[in-house]
Amino acid sequence: MTGTELAVVDRDKEMLSLARRHKRAGGVGLQVLNIIGGQAENLLERLPDRVKNRLEEATTRALETALYAAHRSRGYVPDQKGWLNTALTTAMGAAGGAGGLPTALAELPVTTTVLLRAIQGIAWEHGYDPADPEVQKECLAVFGSAGPLEDDDGVDMAFLSARVTITGATLHGIIGRVAPRLGVVLGQKLAAQTVPILGAAAGAATNYAYTSYYQEMAAVHFGLKRYAEETGRDREAVVAEFRKALSRV
Repeated sequence: MTGTELAVVDRDKEMLSLARRHKRAGGVGLQVLNIIGGQAENLLERLPDRVKNRLEEATTRALETALYAAHRSRGYVPDQKGWLNTALTTAMGAAGGAGGLPTALAELPVTTTVLLRAIQGIAWEHGYDPADPEVQKECLAVFGSAGPLEDDDGVDMAFLSARVTITGATLHGIIGRVAPRLGVVLGQKLAAQTVPILGAAAGAATNYAYTSYYQEMAAVHFGLKRYAEETGRDREAVVAEFRKALSRV
């Protein structure tokens, strides 16, 4: 087998590996639904109207807090292993769910910060500097993919999004675009944490699922981005190749 043929085989294996991670990410939502015994689309109906009406605002604040805190914490707290991030957020979810909606709301920005730090750590593993505003934009874009309770192919994750001049206003603009979708996702998490009796268990389960999901999706996101850069292929070609790989796993 020639060097060119070996390179093609290696690229194929890499793409299949990313497709398997994507598939694995999509399966974690079933674990949550099995515990809370409901359908994802009905979860939001459990929330009080005053909370539902302010979900987007609360999510925007959580993302802004997370972006600042996650960036600042990198100078003091090293990146953690994926399993440790999952264990930490699972414990926080249990604590948040144990106290019902008030503690679940208080826990929301903390969990979002840990999730963003985990995403930044995965970006670093793939050779990207989380201090780079462009990489910060890409980390936020991972939150734009649907959560584990949503049916979404997640292929168009903006991993090759159009380059724009990155400023503070630009990052806040990206938060504004991500927040509505993430608000629905986090609203489902909050609602699960209010399930009578199961609040702590549901809180732990949802945080486990969301942390597992976003870490896997971040690996796919930055894996595809690195793949595109190393092969010199454009976005459309890489997305098409990834879709083919998804159909094979």
